[in-house]
Amino acid sequence: MKAMVLNAIVSLDQVSEPLTMTELPVPVAGPGELLLAVSACGVCHTELDEIEGRTAPPVLPIIPGHEVIGRVAALGPGCCEHELGDRVGVGWIHSSTGGVDENVSDQFVATGRDVNGGYAEYMTVPEAYAVPIPERLEDIQAAPLLCAGAIGYRALKLCNLRDGDRLGLTGFGGSAHLVLQTVRHLLPRCEIFVFARDAASREFAGSLGADWVGATEATSPKQLDAIIDTTPAWRPIVCALNNLRPGGRLVINAIRKEDADKTALLELSYHQHLWLEREIKTVANITAADIREFLPIAADIPIETTVTVYPLEQANDALLSLKHQPVRGAKVLITSNHS
Repeated sequence: MKAMVLNAIVSLDQVSEPLTMTELPVPVAGPGELLLAVSACGVCHTELDEIEGRTAPPVLPIIPGHEVIGRVAALGPGCCEHELGDRVGVGWIHSSTGGVDENVSDQFVATGRDVNGGYAEYMTVPEAYAVPIPERLEDIQAAPLLCAGAIGYRALKLCNLRDGDRLGLTGFGGSAHLVLQTVRHLLPRCEIFVFARDAASREFAGSLGADWVGATEATSPKQLDAIIDTTPAWRPIVCALNNLRPGGRLVINAIRKEDADKTALLELSYHQHLWLEREIKTVANITAADIREFLPIAADIPIETTVTVYPLEQANDALLSLKHQPVRGAKVLITSNHS
């Protein structure tokens, strides 16, 4: 099979082809595992964190990718929940304890970091972590929902919003544009305020129905009940706290933060940014239950995923674009199995 393989930790500021196209044997499904013929795989910012070492794979080489759509090509011994040909998805959680706190367990195994992921024509996964994909969702539309969508849904739940509250979104890329649509469906009376560094992202947010848009550093016209930060930077945290009402909650939806602007934290004022019971909550990974709960909601809306499609062989181009260019929606790789 063809696979895009990470062989070494590198800086994407210095290396333009971090992944290598490699011919590998098709993996074999072990006990309780499914072999999937991958049709599509989303490209997530966490892949940048893996490649550049902020959340480095424990062993190299590794096949990245954790927003995977595929069909069951083989059943390992003991599998009984799926049938050949079933269309399923695999998210960031490859396996864990199965409990409600499996996302923070030391047994958490990440797809595409701790084990081979979906930047390939085939992959294996424990069948309990292969989630059925609603028929209404096409492969390239569904792929980003496995992480960007589902982790955004988890972040939204952690905001503890009531219908009619005011929500801020700082950063408007693959996850936030899905959160906005989810909020409009689940909490239709909520006002949504979007902060983004580039004009194109702000225009995109406005086209999807944001009530207000502004630059990252802007002051919102109203104090906000909750804000979700989806950026890899530190300055948006300081700016977000400046717009949070007393008792409000900032939810940081990121696996890692980059160091480029870390000095922005020196601008934090306890009185201005943190006092009066303002909270900061982080999103740690995701559970299988989050994905299973979110996908039917996404299909019911239905969420419209804005997608740029690349063939598997152009995974490096997709990653470099994600690193260096303004983000509009999501990026998805398709393999030879896609039809």
